[in-house]
Amino acid sequence: MLKIGPYEFNSRLLLGTGKYPNFDVQREAVEASETDVLTFAVRRMNIFEANQPNFLEKLDLQKYKLLPNTAGASTAEEAVRIARLSKASGLCDMIKVEVIGCSKTLLPDPIETIKAAEILLDEGFIVLPYTSDDVVLARKLEELGCHAVMPCASPIGSGQGIINPINLQFITEQATVPIIVDAGIGSPADAALAMELGADGVLLNTAVSSADDPVKMAKAMKLAIEAGRLGYEAGRMPKKRYASASSPAEGMVFS
Repeated sequence: MLKIGPYEFNSRLLLGTGKYPNFDVQREAVEASETDVLTFAVRRMNIFEANQPNFLEKLDLQKYKLLPNTAGASTAEEAVRIARLSKASGLCDMIKVEVIGCSKTLLPDPIETIKAAEILLDEGFIVLPYTSDDVVLARKLEELGCHAVMPCASPIGSGQGIINPINLQFITEQATVPIIVDAGIGSPADAALAMELGADGVLLNTAVSSADDPVKMAKAMKLAIEAGRLGYEAGRMPKKRYASASSPAEGMVFS
């Protein structure tokens, strides 16, 4: 089970809901992923406009926990305002805190992220901050009281995969809260590697929604994350410099 604050989830795949070609493909992909958590940008939804199209209407919300995010915020004040709006709408008390500090790379602003997380924690939110793969920053967010930390694999939507596996492994080794790898995952191999490095889960969107077949990719990501987690728990063999025969040399019939 993946435990985040008071919540427990069977799936370790957290799925975004944007960029799908249409609502039907989105629904089929969500179902194929078997995710328990759906994330979405509050600023990109008309949550108080009944006459506006809403992806939530296409899904059985009894099956999922919603994870609103503060995408579009560039300051702590904006992120806090978006989080409060989400909570007021009755969607969820979990929030993915996303404060962007660079419009070109869409990398997070560490100072504003910490400020926003601190305010929202004081207000009783279940806080999951999106951050860079900075080892010290991840630890600081955990010490602040965040319920999970979400380091990026690479820039949002880039599909570059994990560009700094050493830092990611340092983060997972030291953490006592769930580490959810978020952003930059491009293929099932990337998702499996994140789990093999010790991540507790993976959040992705574009890798599925922009695939040629989003439904098949959603299923592939589900299986990759399960395989990566099993591989991590099993413990991989050590790497060796030279070959090592897989059959014992002793007791051979012919010599």
